Amino acid sequence: MSKPKVSKAGIIKKFRLHDGDVGSAHVQIAILTERIRNLTEHFKSHKKDFHSRQGLLQLVGKRKRLLDYLRNNDFEAYKKLIDRLKLRK
Repeated sequence: MSKPKVSKAGIIKKFRLHDGDVGSAHVQIAILTERIRNLTEHFKSHKKDFHSRQGLLQLVGKRKRLLDYLRNNDFEAYKKLIDRLKLRK
């Protein structure tokens, strides 16, 4: 049984820094993380979908660059965000 899809507006509402925030690094990282998780589930049943896999690799690279930016500029916010998203152990 698959889990219900999380809406983009719900992610924005959960991770925004202030009202009207739709493009901060926190929000972008959260949206990319949800897309990566959805694609990962997709690949469990579609192993030979190489075109989508290329897109997944691009999303992972973009998220990595945004995480590096956040780590260099606000380390405490970075730590809180990766804990909330459960990205690292």
